[in-house]
Amino acid sequence: MSHVESYDLKKGKAHPYHILAPSVWPLVGAFAAGALAVLAVLYMHNETLFGIKPGILGVIAGFTGVLLVMYFWWRDVIIEAFVEKAHTGEAKTGLRMGMLLFISSEVMFFFAFFWAFFTSSLFPTEAIGGTWPPAGIEVIATFSIPFLMTMVLLLSGCTVTWAHHALLEGKNDDAAKALLITVILGIAFMFIQAYEYQHSSFGFKENVYSSVFYMATGFHGFHVLVGTIFLAVCYFRTIKGHFTKDDHFGFEAAAWYWHFVDVVWLFLFVAIYWWGNA
Repeated sequence: MSHVESYDLKKGKAHPYHILAPSVWPLVGAFAAGALAVLAVLYMHNETLFGIKPGILGVIAGFTGVLLVMYFWWRDVIIEAFVEKAHTGEAKTGLRMGMLLFISSEVMFFFAFFWAFFTSSLFPTEAIGGTWPPAGIEVIATFSIPFLMTMVLLLSGCTVTWAHHALLEGKNDDAAKALLITVILGIAFMFIQAYEYQHSSFGFKENVYSSVFYMATGFHGFHVLVGTIFLAVCYFRTIKGHFTKDDHFGFEAAAWYWHFVDVVWLFLFVAIYWWGNA
């Protein structure tokens, strides 16, 4: 993959914008995502395709395809940034705007879950006994496992900020240490959440409370997984010297995403675990 420059015919100078070289990954990514969606639906409905029942192995295969596309596509982006030096100031501005718009779309995504939660909790229907939480639901104590997860995430927000300041000061070794701690905290959060789910007294399908609870906290847990992988990549890039105090947008994007995950969890903790359990 090579950087393609476009020249001003009058001045003979290359313009500062990054023109992407042809890439196969958007097309392959679309096929991989489509295959994953189809295979997941077949698995959930226990259906066959061309006489074959893919089952959970089909879902794993589809998810593996998506992961491979992500790996090779992001590898090419890293090559553009570090090897080819193709990300000019204007290109980085576009990357920043793209990341901000992506996070904004994620805000809308979680807004839908909060809307469902508050609609159901403020106006409980007769189907759930007119009370909130619904009768028969043994809620998870606010200041037990949920509070522990909150402390873990808040600490991870501190360590990722430490890493950012270390990069700004040119201390890559300190930044790598802080990133490693952040990744460990992200993994710890996911293990604690898995423990919480395993010991919860209610399942996903019991009523609107359980459905909204698992959808909102579960999708947040998925975002923690994505953010942890994002920061792990930044950790290895920091070790390899890809980041400098003046050029480290790859890390900045990961840090923005991680802080977004932190803030969403605070809203989840207050709304679902604290106010919603009262």
